[in-house]
Amino acid sequence: MRPILVTGGTGQVGTALQQLGPRFGVEVVAPGRDGLDLASPPSIEAMLRSRDWGAVINCAAYTAVDKAESEPDQAFAINAVAPEMLALETFARGVRLLHVSTDYVFDGSKNGFYAEDDPVAPLGVYGASKEAGERGVRAGNPDHIILRTAWVVSPWGNNFVKTMLRIGKERPQLRVVDDQLGCPTSAVDIAEALLTIATGKGPAGTYHFVNAGEATWCELARFVFDRAGMDVAVEAITTDQYPTPAKRPANSRLSTDRLQQTFGIRPRPWQDAVGEVVDALIRGTQ
Repeated sequence: MRPILVTGGTGQVGTALQQLGPRFGVEVVAPGRDGLDLASPPSIEAMLRSRDWGAVINCAAYTAVDKAESEPDQAFAINAVAPEMLALETFARGVRLLHVSTDYVFDGSKNGFYAEDDPVAPLGVYGASKEAGERGVRAGNPDHIILRTAWVVSPWGNNFVKTMLRIGKERPQLRVVDDQLGCPTSAVDIAEALLTIATGKGPAGTYHFVNAGEATWCELARFVFDRAGMDVAVEAITTDQYPTPAKRPANSRLSTDRLQQTFGIRPRPWQDAVGEVVDALIRGTQ
């Protein structure tokens, strides 16, 4: 298997990809910004020309959802312009591009789980920039995989589970939103799905990967504290009681039926995936 180039290697999914590469028998190369500047077309071109890549996995993203409302240029530069440049350069060299996207391309008004072909309607700058990135990838390289995911957690980086564990040590009671519904998902499981796709065969297109099941942020917080054995009372509140600069979708549940049918990837329950993350953090093995 030819090496796989990963952008955003210091993020949650990028870190997991580097750890899992040997299991899949593939060399995962994740250069820092000094080796690959996604704001520089010559840098992208030089990196793609430097090796005979088996695939490129783009995990790089501007993920500060609220900050994006006041920094739209930065969000679009990383989430929209850079993926389009990667798509054009990978197409020129006959390399498949795998691009990680988000549930925030949807507005949350659907009652059930979102399918890949449901209309997109992002509510804020972050979602809009990611949706623009999807369009750029589709237009730039027909041999692409867009993998939408959601509510990513891991022992690394910044995420909801780590925040809850940190704050739970400081406060005996927390108020957490209970009217936003989604699918908590392990970065390790996302990485496994990406490597399975990258090292196998399957049709190009847009797919969803999240862990099985659903939860609200409040339910997720209670699960984390219960798993960690922490005595923290969690009060359920509404989104209106916790205003933020960016509006979040009330429902961002994603259907994984297409992924399962096409690649045979069957996500495990989110409780198993998140429990593994909590256990790792409690043991201090992150």
